[in-house]
Order: sequence, then C-alpha cells, then structure tokens
Amino acid sequence: MHRFLLSRQWVIITLVALILVPTMIWLGTWQMDRYGERSARNQLVADALAADPVPVERLAAPGDAVTRAERYRTVTAEGRFDTDDEVVVRRRTNADDKVGFHVLTPFVLDDGRVLLVNRGWIPADGPSQTAFPEVPAPPRGEITIKGRLMPDETTEASGIKNLEGLPERQIMLINSEREAQRLGARVLGGYVAQTAPEPRGGTPERLGNPGKENAALNYAYAVQWWLFAAAVPVGWVVLVRREARERARAAAGETDAGESEPEAVRSPSAAPDRAHAP
Repeated sequence: MHRFLLSRQWVIITLVALILVPTMIWLGTWQMDRYGERSARNQLVADALAADPVPVERLAAPGDAVTRAERYRTVTAEGRFDTDDEVVVRRRTNADDKVGFHVLTPFVLDDGRVLLVNRGWIPADGPSQTAFPEVPAPPRGEITIKGRLMPDETTEASGIKNLEGLPERQIMLINSEREAQRLGARVLGGYVAQTAPEPRGGTPERLGNPGKENAALNYAYAVQWWLFAAAVPVGWVVLVRREARERARAAAGETDAGESEPEAVRSPSAAPDRAHAP
C-alpha cells in the first residue's frame, strides 16, 4: 500500500522534508546564539550606565582604544572647551530622524591632553550642508563635564564612509587618531557623549541613552524555527496517511466495480432462458 513512496513525486517530497528539518534546527540555533549575544550586550550597557562616574583619565589614554566593557561608562573631566578647533560631524540624525550635525569640541584637560566631546545634535542650515553651521557656544573657562565614554567610529562598525574633500571643519567619523593629527595634540582614545551640564536653550540636543536591543525577538524566532522543524515530519506523516487512505478507497472502489459487473452481464441472458422454459 505504501509503494507510492517510491514514486518521483514522493521521493522529492521526502528529500525536501529531510533538508528542511536540519536547516530549520540550525536557523533556530543561530537565532538562539543571537539572543545570547544581544542579551550579553544589553547587560554590558546596563552595567556601564549603572556604574559610578570615574575620571576619564582612568579609562582613556592617547592611542588606547575604548574596550567593550568601558563603552557607555559614565566619566567626568575637568578642563576647558577649545571652540577654535571645533568641528561638526555630517549626516547625523536626532530622535525625530531629522538630519543635521553632531558638534565635536576638543576639551583641554588640566594636564594639556585633549578629550573629544560630542556636545550633541544641531539642525543643518540648508540641504547642501556645505557651510559651517551656527553652533551654540559651550560654557567658558574651567568646568567639569560628565558623559558616556564611546569608542572611535570606524567605517566597518558604522557603515559610514569617511569621505574626502569635505567642506572646511566638517568630518564624517569621530576618530581620535585623525583628530590627534589635525590638532597636533595628545588626544585620548575614543570620545565622550556629553550628558552634563545641560546646554543653554536646550541646544545642542543631547544624545539619547543607548537603546536596548530586542533580544526577546531572537528568542521567539528560535522557538518558531524549532516548531517548524517539528511540524515538517508531522506534516509528512499526515500527507502519507492521507495518500494511503485515498489509494485504499480507490482500490476498494475498483474491486467493488469488478465484482458487480459479471452479475450485471448474466442478468440479461437469464431472462430469455426463463421465457423459453416449458
């Protein structure tokens, strides 16, 4: 009754099912790995934001990269802003997805080293973004600032191309090594996204807190793929049983038709015999 499984159609169906099951199991495992990675990153961010502020000199130094564990750590710095060497970072958006600039201002520490400070977002003056925008001035003199420590931006990590030939005092990526060359100074690795003190008039707009990655979505996808993997063999069995039942009904119908046909043939011949009987 199950010899139909050797037909071309059913061989193909079976092979597809055999391929789908391990593929879906692998996809579920991959999504679970992504869930673990995102959960770990979310925990790192939460731990960094909850940690007590420390002086930036403890975590950053010229030529040193900001590590994964140091990212988003709240740091403090004492010094003064140097607006003469201030630049803006092109094509940055705010919380409303409006395109503008980030304001990057060197902050000269008491020992003469320089910390790059992203003071926040300002709107672009026009669609061309060729002229240096009007930038609100930071506080003058010696102050203490607070912010989140961030690693240098790269094309590989951000997907932003570091274009050449930009208008004067405009850059694409915040990179401490490039800024050290431009400034001719000892620049601490990475930069700080300033959170305090608050700017006058609310500009530049402070950068928002880093959002949590949706790790739960990856967990749901993993469970979904594994359910699909379990459903494939179940569906295959259901299809096989239905096909077997249909073939059994068809075979039974042919048998019934074959058994009733001789009786129908004999009936007409029997009538004349009875008619001519004495």
